[in-house]
This record gives sequence, C-alpha cells and structure tokens, in this order.
Amino acid sequence: MRSPAEIKKEIEARLRGYLSRDRDGIRHELLNLFVKIKSLTIPQIYAKLQKRFSITYHSVASMVGIIASRIGILHVKRNADGTNTIYELKDQYVDVVTRTLGTT
Repeated sequence: MRSPAEIKKEIEARLRGYLSRDRDGIRHELLNLFVKIKSLTIPQIYAKLQKRFSITYHSVASMVGIIASRIGILHVKRNADGTNTIYELKDQYVDVVTRTLGTT
C-alpha cells in the first residue's frame, strides 16, 4: 500500500500532466475556482467560466469529470432530488493543487 506522501506525488504528477495541455488557461481557472470556492456544481462553474472563455456546458462537465475520476481530487455529492451534483475539492489535496497552480 502506498503512503499518503506517495499518493500526493502521484496526484501532483497527474495535475502537472493535465495542466501541461492547457493552451488557453481554462483548466487553470477551473482548478482555481475549486481552490477558492471549494464546493461547486456544473452550472455554477459554467456560469463563471463563460464570462472569460468561449466554452460549452458539456466541455465544462467533461473537464470536471476528468478531474474527479482520473486525477481523483474531487469528492462527488449527489442531491437527494437528483438535480445537480456537487463537486468539492478534497481537503487533503488543496495544498497540492495550490502548489501545482503556482508553479505551472
């Protein structure tokens, strides 16, 4: 079993790879939103990102899905009524995300 330090290094490597493919700054801004606000839904993220970027709702949902599933830094909460899913940045990864955003 891997130690928490090894897991954080793996997460940081995944984040660096993800952000290295960010040509227009959307991914950086998306991760910054999670650092600042912590708990967001797709419609909230879309509303904030569309002010600065030309982006579709589905591309926002796709980016959040990749961050939640492949990188593994988001906690997913479903509403009881099943309308909007709430995504939260896991507390143990706030420092990793902040550090990675500052160096890339």
